[in-house]
Amino acid sequence: MASDTLSQNEIDALLGGSGRATAAVVPNDPRNVQVYDFRRPHRVSKERLRTLEAMYERLVKSLEGWLIGRVRGQVEIRLQSVEQYSFGEFTLSLPTPCASFLFDIKNSGGQQGVIDFGHEFAYYLVDRLFGGGAATTIMPRSLTPIERMAVRLVAERVTDLVGEIWADQVPLDLNLSGFESFPEIMQAVDRDQPVLVANLEISAGGLSSLVLICLPFSVLDKFFATSEQKRVNNTPTSDEDRARYRELTELSLRATRVPVAARLPEFRMSMRDLSQLAVGSVLSTGVARDASLQVLVGGQERFTAAAGKVGRKLAVRVLDAATTSPADAPAPAFASHTSNDA
Repeated sequence: MASDTLSQNEIDALLGGSGRATAAVVPNDPRNVQVYDFRRPHRVSKERLRTLEAMYERLVKSLEGWLIGRVRGQVEIRLQSVEQYSFGEFTLSLPTPCASFLFDIKNSGGQQGVIDFGHEFAYYLVDRLFGGGAATTIMPRSLTPIERMAVRLVAERVTDLVGEIWADQVPLDLNLSGFESFPEIMQAVDRDQPVLVANLEISAGGLSSLVLICLPFSVLDKFFATSEQKRVNNTPTSDEDRARYRELTELSLRATRVPVAARLPEFRMSMRDLSQLAVGSVLSTGVARDASLQVLVGGQERFTAAAGKVGRKLAVRVLDAATTSPADAPAPAFASHTSNDA
């Protein structure tokens, strides 16, 4: 029986060092195997990605012009990518300390989004917004409360722009609610929940940094859902939304109208008798008075019933479900249509 204890070489191999673990990866494998997580399927199709890139390009242009006027210097912003991650993967990509602002998303069941300013860019904003010179001093520490207030001004502008670009797709009501310097304790959503992350590359004052905008996928379901593929768990998240959703569903069901008809059993008559019919003619159907009727719902036979009256109105009393399924039911004969019209 093999020992459960790993050697130091095996540990190094698992952590990315040299050894058998890394040798198992074959970059030139013709099979081109790709990892796929069935618990978290990739939902950003090429068509959706083009739409997302166009939306965030609008945000980039607006934010770039706004920043140039505030920092009184040259700022260049480029959309690097829009990608899907899990929230745990997103937090692992952040440095420590980070400069991340959390914002609440109204009517999302308490979920939050994140705007992370790169450490260098955050201090560039502090320097510029407090009237500093061209050289930016990068401190190896978290932002102080006063420094956060300066950067918060930019974060508020970013949340406004995010709401604007999503307004035509999914209306989002966003409000800044907190700041976090340590990504490992950030709890905007569950760690395994998928998020949409826009990576903005910023060049300003001789430095280059990233601004990351993270939104949970659950609040963007309306945008990603299509007529061909709906998420099974696409349900309201808050109690208020669930109550409104239930009320609308009940109203829709109650307002639905389904045609219901009762029909005499089929009988036949000769073409001679049919040709002699005139207004006021009486047909002898040969059907007993207590014979069961066929009840059709939406044009398909569903029940058998007995004829009767309720007050002065004709009525039927349902006796049993139809024994023949709608798919197996034969098409009605010409004579049965004639009997109804007669």
